[in-house]
Amino acid sequence: MSNILSLTTFIPLGGAIILALLLRGDDAAAQKNAKWVAMSTSLVTFVVSLFILSNFDPSDTGFQFVEERTWLAGLQYKMGVDGISILFVMLTTFLMPLVFASCWNVTTRVKEYMIAFLLLETLMLGVFMALDLVLFYLFFEAGLIPMFLIIGIWGGKNRIYASFKFFLYTFLGSVLMLVAMVAMFYHAGTTDIALLLSPEVSFASDPITVLGLNIMGGAQTLMWIAFFASFAVKMPMWPVHTWLPDAHVQAPTAGSVVLAAILLKMGGYGFLRFSLPMFPIGSEVMGPLVLWLSAIAIVYTSLVALVQEDMKKLIAYSSVAHMGYVTMGIFAVNQQGIDGAIFQMISHGFISGALFLCVGVIYDRMHTRDIDAYGGLVNRMPAYALIFMFFTMANVGLPGTSGFIGEFLVLIGIFQVNTWVAAIATTGVIFSAAYALWLYRRVVMGDLIKESLKSITDMTKREKLIFVPLVTMTLLLGVYPALVLDIIGPSVEALVENYETAVAGFAPVTPVASH
Repeated sequence: MSNILSLTTFIPLGGAIILALLLRGDDAAAQKNAKWVAMSTSLVTFVVSLFILSNFDPSDTGFQFVEERTWLAGLQYKMGVDGISILFVMLTTFLMPLVFASCWNVTTRVKEYMIAFLLLETLMLGVFMALDLVLFYLFFEAGLIPMFLIIGIWGGKNRIYASFKFFLYTFLGSVLMLVAMVAMFYHAGTTDIALLLSPEVSFASDPITVLGLNIMGGAQTLMWIAFFASFAVKMPMWPVHTWLPDAHVQAPTAGSVVLAAILLKMGGYGFLRFSLPMFPIGSEVMGPLVLWLSAIAIVYTSLVALVQEDMKKLIAYSSVAHMGYVTMGIFAVNQQGIDGAIFQMISHGFISGALFLCVGVIYDRMHTRDIDAYGGLVNRMPAYALIFMFFTMANVGLPGTSGFIGEFLVLIGIFQVNTWVAAIATTGVIFSAAYALWLYRRVVMGDLIKESLKSITDMTKREKLIFVPLVTMTLLLGVYPALVLDIIGPSVEALVENYETAVAGFAPVTPVASH
């Protein structure tokens, strides 16, 4: 078990190398082999990750399965998981086999397509396991490259624009984070995340003046802003969310699933791993701003979703609104808020991934995402109508589904902090019902009057099997949320206690007036 994390992380890379070196040709047999190699690799990765989960001790709030060694140029290779990161690892390994199963109809550059997703899986897992700043940054930024290629090569007609917009937004946001990491190393003399989280390492928290502005919390707040720039774009938060709808619309179905279900969660994970524990004063100073930005995001993007004519774009704006609940819960900085935020991210991974797969099912048949091109599908696709309705209701937050638990906990948490923000956020529940049911009504219900739809076929056995694990997890977490809450609870409690202790010990220095 000593190298279980590295093994889990790099199995997909091994699969990618096998595909690159050993698989030749682009005929039907070679394409099928590429798909089976990728699928088998992701299934092995998931099975190995189950050993991590089965041997994980939730009562231990420290890092577990820690691997540490020195590598290139004296840099540190250090991996580990705690109660906050373990479930993101499991979400990634759980979803990737379903992603590969959804790629079975791909016929263009199949080997390269599978290699890109296998590389992406390794890099995503690395983000959630890295315990060194340099290692985290390498995984975090390298993940842009496979997704850039997936959108840019296998995307829609405006794929080049969307891929460059995605890359530039997320890369430029991370440049400030890199500057802050250099400053952290200069101050603490280490890039070890576990050491940087310890109480002995504290960044300057007295007010300082920058460009004539009095910065409360000093260097800590400046570093918080630098990390925030990266994670806010990755979430994405309003108003730096505009890259996401373009990326979703142009990405192939599998790319949209990974983007919504896993990649967006890196921003929330970053807030939990860095912003709150390392820069508590900066979080306390800037927290109210984040709460209001989140409330605006929930209402604004929900209203924008209401007027969309493209199914993928509507679901993309829905994702921005749901991520607003996540940032709100995180910066409420209480047990219910952070529990709800993590639960919402895990739940959103299943639900949003399933919704994009639902769009992919009918796009494969009709090659259009325009809502007006559909209507009355229930008459020809009853199985599809049932599954689409289930995930529509889960997206709305229907009690009994996982979507309800996360939003409910977040609203409880934020109500303890700011009742006005809580009231505004609650309206998002109503708006989400409006746009989700509006979409379902126009696509699925009604009479089948369009000639082009009269020969459309229902879901195949393969497509139905893809949804079985997603339906199972959405229902299971909806009726038994302790599966998640028992794992994250002790680590979240420790995070909140350490945060409150750090904030309570902060006594800001009052600037002396000059005469």
